[in-house]
Amino acid sequence: MRQHTVTDSPVGPLTLVATDGVLSALYMEQHRHQPDPSTFGLRDPAPFAPVREQLAAYFAGELTEFDLPLAPEGTPFQQRVWAALRRIPYGTTLTYGELAREIGQPTASRAVGLANGRNPHSIVVPCHRVIGTDGSLTGYGGGLERKRYLLALETGRRAGAVVEDALF
Repeated sequence: MRQHTVTDSPVGPLTLVATDGVLSALYMEQHRHQPDPSTFGLRDPAPFAPVREQLAAYFAGELTEFDLPLAPEGTPFQQRVWAALRRIPYGTTLTYGELAREIGQPTASRAVGLANGRNPHSIVVPCHRVIGTDGSLTGYGGGLERKRYLLALETGRRAGAVVEDALF
């Protein structure tokens, strides 16, 4: 059974989707690659208390790693990329090429980028920590301003600061 709720956050409303009580997606407002909302199931906040608590702690700067069961739906390659994303430490970044090497496919940086863009667990699975080879902030399903905000939060800078300069 699928259920969903919407919760407020500093980066705007977040839609949380659960499949059989396990978080299967977290989408930002105007999220690229978001499926039709009619697939999210009934609106019910009950299964999302742990997710909301951890998100609140993350945005307060008190949580650096999420500890939630996840039920992502994707290809085996996407699953490998998403698992590697979870190993990127808080406050650090990797390039798409580095992430491709991390999963043992050093020539697959474009495919890694595509899988990264399809990550159904934004924020929780930190796809915002992946950047371009030249250190630039490249695409993000929730928009570059949100990516900039999340990276600034993790590096202790104010949200409006230019993050690219702080990371390198």
